[in-house]
Amino acid sequence: MRKPVLLIDDTKESLEAIMLFQESHQEYIEYHIKKFEESCCGELPTTRAPSVFAPEGVFKGLEGVKTYLAAEKQPDTGESAYW
Repeated sequence: MRKPVLLIDDTKESLEAIMLFQESHQEYIEYHIKKFEESCCGELPTTRAPSVFAPEGVFKGLEGVKTYLAAEKQPDTGESAYW
C-alpha cells in the first residue's frame, strides 16, 4: 500500500496538517518543500504547502488535507462490498 505524501513548509498551516495526520493515526510520508527545492528542480510554483499527494489524488491547502483525512475515515463502500 502506498502512503500519502504530506508536503509541508514552515507555516502554522503545515504544523496543523502534521497534527491532523498524527491524530488520525494515518501513515504518511512527510516531505519539506525546502528539500525538494534543494535536491531536485527548484521551486514548486504551482504547489502550496501543506498539500497531500496520494493515490486518490492531490489535495491542496489545509482544507484539502482535512478533506483527504475525512475521506480516509469513511468505510469502503465499493461495489465489492455489495457482493
